[in-house]
Amino acid sequence: MATLAEHFLELIRRTSTNLPPDIIAGLRKAADREGDSAAGTTLTQMLSNVDQSSKGFTPLCQDTGTPIFYVDYGPDYRQKGITEAIEKAAVLATEKYYLRPNAVDSVTGKNSGNNLGEGFPSIHFHEVDENGIRARLMLKGGGSENVGAQYRLPDGRLKAGRDLEGVRRCVIDAVHQAQGKGCSPGTVGVGIGGDRTSGFTESKEQLFRMLDDTNENSELAALEERLYGELNQLGIGPMGFGGKTTVLGVKIGARHRVPASFFVSISYVCWAYRRGTMTLRGEEVSYA
Repeated sequence: MATLAEHFLELIRRTSTNLPPDIIAGLRKAADREGDSAAGTTLTQMLSNVDQSSKGFTPLCQDTGTPIFYVDYGPDYRQKGITEAIEKAAVLATEKYYLRPNAVDSVTGKNSGNNLGEGFPSIHFHEVDENGIRARLMLKGGGSENVGAQYRLPDGRLKAGRDLEGVRRCVIDAVHQAQGKGCSPGTVGVGIGGDRTSGFTESKEQLFRMLDDTNENSELAALEERLYGELNQLGIGPMGFGGKTTVLGVKIGARHRVPASFFVSISYVCWAYRRGTMTLRGEEVSYA
């Protein structure tokens, strides 16, 4: 019988060495659209890399990123036990080269060597009534994290007010400023409202959505569709080589805010869009 740590290790392995089917489909669609061009060749190479990594159980990218876990757990589990299992899995995954040692002490500059440190991995817990665990994992590369942004509305430079048009202007500016850095084509997660911390949390949670889903909020759904079209007209393209594919998708969520603040928080994830889910109910486990 596998231990909880072994289940988390398998989640890390699968997430590090594979891309979800919807992301692969998005890259293939983009490659077909770009055709015989620098952008098309770049996307074809990305898909080849995905195939080789999956077959060889090797990481998709040399930067295996920050492991970000969102864990929904029932009354049959405790946070302490889950945290210990995740930390043990991170150490084992580093030893097996599914993860690169990425946890660096911000004061001393020393790498812990095993992906453990203060706030590393990043774990977000949500208590639910149903027994078992649903753990979602994102391996968020540093390059894509660097081109994330947060705006405070109103913004005079962008002529952006406290409305969805203002949000639109912020998203376009963030992607334009990135200019292909962060390894485009990326997917953009947007958090409207909240405070500075919860806004970014919302933007990252949006990145667990499927590329082809539809936002439950009709106004946000329309904005997502509009931005997807407009961002792909910027001409930045894969890795900044130009073309029709700058982003694979735009996902937007909103939180309540205090009257004095209106933040727009933007998280960008690279083409190596590594996310996975592990569901454990009793002895039954599944991965997606």
